[in-house]
Amino acid sequence: MNEHSAKPRPLDHVVLPVVNIDLARERLGKLGFTVAADARHPFGTENACVFFADKTYLEPLGIASVRESEASARQGNVFTARNRAFRFRCGEEGLSAVAFGSEDADIDHRNFVRDGASAGEMLAFSRPMTMPDGSESIAGFRLAFAGDLRAPDLFLFTVERVNPLPADRGALEAHANGVTGIAEVVLCAPDAAAFAAFVSLASAQSAVENTGFGVKIAASNVKISLMTPEGLEAYFEVAVPSADRGLRGRAILFAVADLAVTEAHLAANGVTYTRKNNRILVKPAPGQGTLFAFEETR
Repeated sequence: MNEHSAKPRPLDHVVLPVVNIDLARERLGKLGFTVAADARHPFGTENACVFFADKTYLEPLGIASVRESEASARQGNVFTARNRAFRFRCGEEGLSAVAFGSEDADIDHRNFVRDGASAGEMLAFSRPMTMPDGSESIAGFRLAFAGDLRAPDLFLFTVERVNPLPADRGALEAHANGVTGIAEVVLCAPDAAAFAAFVSLASAQSAVENTGFGVKIAASNVKISLMTPEGLEAYFEVAVPSADRGLRGRAILFAVADLAVTEAHLAANGVTYTRKNNRILVKPAPGQGTLFAFEETR
C-alpha cells in the first residue's frame, strides 16, 4: 500500500531549458520579469530563476559545462540525463519538467517505485544562492523523479528543501509586468486523459476534472491542464501536430493583478502579443521556449 500525502502537493516550479542563460535573462527581462542572479548546479547546469509571490518559480535551465553535465548523466543523474534527452529530441528550448513541493522526497520515491513510475534514483545537492542585497545562502534540495515511458519529453519530480531558501524574497518577487504567480501549467497529448494517473501520482491529487479537451488536475496552488492539440489551439492558439505522440509541456498561464499594466509593459518593450478570451498570449521566442499567457485575477 502506498504512503500518501495528506493533501495535494503544491506546484514548486517549472523547468525551462534555454540555449543560454544570458539570452533567457534578456528575454524574460523584456517580458517584465525580475530575474535572480545566476546560480550553478554542482553537475554542470545553471539557472537564473524567476520567483513569484505565490512561492512558485520558473527555472530557465542552461548548460554551464557540457563535460560536467554529460559526466553526471552517465553516472545516473536523472536531472541532467533528462535535460540532455529533451534537448536532443525537442531542441534547445521548451518546457521539460514540472516540479511539486514535498515534505519527504524519500516517501515520494518509494511511492513512485511501487507504482512503476520511478524515473531513476533520487538526487540530493546544495548550491549557493545570492540574494538581491548581496548576501548568500546555501540552498539544499532532495529530488524524487517520476516518469512515464509514453512521455519521453516530459518528466515530473518532487523537491524537498533541506535548508529552505530565505523567506524574504520580496525584491525578487516584484515584477514590472504585474505577475503574482502561476495559475496553470498546460501539457498536451493527443490522448491527454491517458496521462491523468501519471500527473495525479506526482501531484498527490486523485481528483480529476474532465473537460471538453482533456482533463484538469488541481495541485494545491495551481491547475495542471492536460489538453489535446485541438484544445491547445482553441485556448492558446498553439498549433501542434496531432500525430505528435507523448506528453509535452506547451504553455504557462500567469496570474496578474491588472492586465492593462501587463499589456502596457509588453507594448512599451516591443513584445509581440495577441489578446484572446481576456488573456494576453505571447508565443515562444529565443530565451522563452514555451507560450506565456497572462490573465487577470479577481
